[in-house]
Amino acid sequence: MSVLLITGTSTEVGKTVVTAAIAAAALAEGKTVAVCKPGQTGVRPGEPGDIAAIEQLSGVTRTLEVARYPDPLAPDTAARRAGLPELTLAETVAAIDTLADADLTLVEGAGGLLVRLGDFTLLDLAEKLDAPVVVVTAAGLGTLNHTELTTRALHSAGVRCSGLVIGSWPVEPDLAAACNRVDLPRVTGVDIVGAIPAGAGAWTREGFASAAPGWFEPTWSPFA
Repeated sequence: MSVLLITGTSTEVGKTVVTAAIAAAALAEGKTVAVCKPGQTGVRPGEPGDIAAIEQLSGVTRTLEVARYPDPLAPDTAARRAGLPELTLAETVAAIDTLADADLTLVEGAGGLLVRLGDFTLLDLAEKLDAPVVVVTAAGLGTLNHTELTTRALHSAGVRCSGLVIGSWPVEPDLAAACNRVDLPRVTGVDIVGAIPAGAGAWTREGFASAAPGWFEPTWSPFA
C-alpha cells in the first residue's frame, strides 16, 4: 500500500477537491484507490461530508470516515464540545491499515498541518506512517508565508513534502497569483506539482474525472 497525506496551509484552500483530483488521476491509470477522512467536522449524522464530495467528483468507492463532529471547529475542540471521544493516533492508524489492499490510500486532514485531529496532528500521523504529504495552498496574497511555514514544519520533522498543489487557480490570475506561482517553489524549495481550476468542485463527475490527470505535472506521481 502507498499512503499519501493531503494537508493545507489553512482551511478552505481546496483540500477535498485536490484529494478527489488525485484519486481521479490514479483511477485513470487503472489503480485501486481508497480515501480516508479521519476527522470530519461541521456535519451531523446522515449529512454528506467531504468523503461524499470526493466520491461524487472522482468516482472512488472505497472510502472511510473515522469520526465526525457537528461543530465546524478543529476536531479535538469539536469532540469536546459534543461530549464525544477524541480521535487517537492509534485508532486512526488502525483505520488506515484496513485500506491496505488498495494501491493508493489518500488521507485528507482537517484545516492546516498542525490542527489537532484528536490527540495528534496530521504531522504526527505522517511521522507514524512514514508517509509523504501534499500541501494544498492558495494562489493569492498571504500564500507565501503560510506555505513556507507549513513546508518548514514538515522539513523540521523529517517528513517528505511530495509537492505543492494550488487548490483553486483563477481563470484570470491577478498580479499576486502570477507572481506566487513563480515564488512558491523559490521560497519553499518544493515544486508546484498541480493546480486545480477554480470552480472544479462544481463540475460533473465525468468532466472532473476526465480532466483531473491533466491538472498535475506529468513527472509527478502520488506513488513516488
